[in-house]
Amino acid sequence: MALSKRIIPCLDVDHGRVVKGVKFKNLRDSGDPAELGKRYSDSGADELVFLDVTASPEKRKILKKVVRKVAETLTIPFTVGGGIRNLEDAREILCNGADKVSVNTAVVLKPRLVKELSSVFGSQCVVVAIDAKRNYEIFEGKRTIETREGRCWFEVYIYGGRKPTGIDALQWAEEAYRLGAGELLVTSMDRDGTKLGYDLELTRAVSELVDIPVIASGGAGEPKHLYEAFTIGKADAALAASIFHYNQFPIPAVKKYLKERGVNVRI
Repeated sequence: MALSKRIIPCLDVDHGRVVKGVKFKNLRDSGDPAELGKRYSDSGADELVFLDVTASPEKRKILKKVVRKVAETLTIPFTVGGGIRNLEDAREILCNGADKVSVNTAVVLKPRLVKELSSVFGSQCVVVAIDAKRNYEIFEGKRTIETREGRCWFEVYIYGGRKPTGIDALQWAEEAYRLGAGELLVTSMDRDGTKLGYDLELTRAVSELVDIPVIASGGAGEPKHLYEAFTIGKADAALAASIFHYNQFPIPAVKKYLKERGVNVRI
């Protein structure tokens, strides 16, 4: 039997408060992380992701007290990322209540860290987050795909979406998988916060490349978008923020919608 598709609310946290923006900019306050975490845990979310979105750009450690406070409210798996630069940072976060760590900037700068983390903590603990943006300037050696908007490749960004790297996201996804990542959290920067739906071409391209779970992220605006992420995008999980934070579409309603359309979800 196929594994259930997972619905994962995301808490983007800036100095102890949940925030939400559009395309990684214009962040606005969306509430207390512990209160939102408890609400999602109680309402049937399959997991929760907590990302300290300013830790890497500010070159500081993640806020452990906030992580611990959220973890204490949960009865579901908890993934935490932001500012994790080495094994010791990861150990601290896991010791403060996280079940998995999400790593992005540090592993792009030092890919072997993926292998080190999976060797010490197990690949099931290591989620490699990839923030990717479409680039329509075609460069030799990039893995391009045809889209409705034209031929493009996907460029990896780091430091909370602030810095382009010139790295091909599809090639990096393959390398992260080879190095021992247990999951990939793939965020479309073009769709983030727009509520226009996930970048299905990006999600599908990554999902078809690797044999580990892929979490679609960036752009959910209604239940139909999650359905598309699972069916067209071939994702194993769908991460969303805005549609849950403001209670537009409660998690039980989203799961009911998906179940009625033949998607295997835990009710």
